[in-house]
Amino acid sequence: MKKIYTTVLLGLMCFVTVQSQEQLSNRQKATAYLNSYQYGKAILLYQKLTDVKEPKLEDMENLAYCYNQINQYELASNWYSRVVEHSDSPTENLLLYASTLKQTSRYAEAKSTLKRYAETTGKHNEVAIEIAGCDAAIKWMANPLDYKIKNEEGINTPMSEFGTYPLADDIYYIGEDSESSKLPHLSWTGNTFLQVFKANINGTGLSKAEEQNIPFNKDSKFHVGPITSNKAGDVFYVTRTYSGKKGEKVKNGKTRYTTNKLELYIYTKEGDTWKHEPFVHNNIKHHSVGHAALSPDEQTLYFVSDMDGSIGGTDIWFSIKQADGTWGPAINAGTTINGPKDEMFPSIADDGTLYFSSNSFVGMGGLDLFKAEGSKNVWNKPENLQYPVNSGGDDFAYVITEKQGDLIKGFLSSNRNKGKGGDDIYSFNYQQPKMVIMLEGTTYEGNGTNKVLPDVKVSLYNNGQNEILTQKVSESNGFFIFKVEPDTEYKLLGQKQKFYSDSLTVNTKGISNDTIRVSLHLKPLFEIGSKIVLQDIYYDFDKYNIRSDAQVILHELVRIMHDNPTLKIELSSHTDSRGSDAYNMVLSQKRAQSAVDFIVSRGVSRERLTAQGYGETQLVNRCSNGVACSNEEHQQNRRTEVKVLEF
Repeated sequence: MKKIYTTVLLGLMCFVTVQSQEQLSNRQKATAYLNSYQYGKAILLYQKLTDVKEPKLEDMENLAYCYNQINQYELASNWYSRVVEHSDSPTENLLLYASTLKQTSRYAEAKSTLKRYAETTGKHNEVAIEIAGCDAAIKWMANPLDYKIKNEEGINTPMSEFGTYPLADDIYYIGEDSESSKLPHLSWTGNTFLQVFKANINGTGLSKAEEQNIPFNKDSKFHVGPITSNKAGDVFYVTRTYSGKKGEKVKNGKTRYTTNKLELYIYTKEGDTWKHEPFVHNNIKHHSVGHAALSPDEQTLYFVSDMDGSIGGTDIWFSIKQADGTWGPAINAGTTINGPKDEMFPSIADDGTLYFSSNSFVGMGGLDLFKAEGSKNVWNKPENLQYPVNSGGDDFAYVITEKQGDLIKGFLSSNRNKGKGGDDIYSFNYQQPKMVIMLEGTTYEGNGTNKVLPDVKVSLYNNGQNEILTQKVSESNGFFIFKVEPDTEYKLLGQKQKFYSDSLTVNTKGISNDTIRVSLHLKPLFEIGSKIVLQDIYYDFDKYNIRSDAQVILHELVRIMHDNPTLKIELSSHTDSRGSDAYNMVLSQKRAQSAVDFIVSRGVSRERLTAQGYGETQLVNRCSNGVACSNEEHQQNRRTEVKVLEF
């Protein structure tokens, strides 16, 4: 059963059943069953009609269509694959075939079929979004989001259930009830009209509540739902099918029926009774109105309509509550969230995020679920909720019931493949990932060169704690990458035999969902007379003790000295220009000596090390005596260098 609750709902006035006919052929009977939505009976007859050497194209088309209507997508796809190869098959059948391929997650084949349609008809723009959706679906399915989705079998039936709305301890939803003889039936299908039901939440999921007593069901002889309400639960906004006799008369063969528009009714509780009134923007002669959602402050009512001014088939609109409590003019929510096709089933989370369904944008097939930040008619670009929230079918009615930190719980509805009924209700829980920041870089040989240096061991430290978080070896092109956390300071250290290590500090404060790119430059170690600045060996102003953040680098120098027992070096220290020249010379000598003492304490012979202080005689920037400089500029001069003396 396809969705009968989208824009226009159908109420049968009368139709001629196949039983009232005499001497009908199998094809006539099958067509009558198809027109009366009795797809199962039609399938049995079309199977006989197509089990011949050269079946008629129309019979194969109808059989594929019937399978699709009862969610037998594999069988529908099988028959459409034969249909599209028929010499007389209209090119539009390629679109139907592609749709069933999406339903069964065969996106590569769907893309190929859509491209065939574009090349045959020249209508490339018509299927551009569909093709982009196939590409996106392949990507999303290869990297699914961490949603845990469960079919709520406690309330789902072989019929249709959808559109949950949580209120207090109850869950309201829309569905059919084939077991009840008290509810009116939809003649075309033999199923009951859609009604509002109530469910209980237990430890394993949802179960149908024993006590229903829902007043909204009593006021319409056709479909009722979906619903929403204010936080207090004393005002409900109920979508229902117009119950009068002013529907549009339509004839399909010998079947006559009316199409009745959707209306929105506002129910207000007064004492023990409910009073209802039509929403001011209902107009059953011209358009449908339904699928309401309230903003968190309850001052803006969003709804779906195909009224004049709509951008596509059905759009999301809104109305603002006036000072006297009435609802103001209907305003279109704008072209950012409303596209050329259909938008429907809006819901507003407590933080104001809009969730809605659409087939106007790049998606996996049918209706896809999207979210957007903003309000009224100002929104950012909709974001597809991706797989597994979305599927090749229709995915809609996404509602959040609970949010605890990064954990989100809620419900969605879908007619995706392998469900229990026509449309099913699914629960979900989702652990929101922390903001992802990628730290990637390249290792090079020497400074100022483009010569990559492969096979460098790159260590990621939690800066300040001298703790190695993870290590990697750079690839043949020198590339390496780490996933890092926001608002954290890290130290990177690159090491390779016969090269002096390089290091740098990376701070992710204020960065989110981005990529930081860095480079490490490792100089050849054994060039006598060469100098290497020990990055991040800094000293506090007027101090000469080794800071904890410098110990990581000195440990690396210890390793190099142990690995190369003939190596002798000079450790030189430099100060900034603040203080007298003589004082800075003494201070720099003490700093160099403290670095040598640290290395000696780690087992390196003192005779291999020379401490040399240069004071402020070898500044690296403009910050000489009397020049105003920042603390950061002065810090650059307070450095330690290594000079190779012997090897």
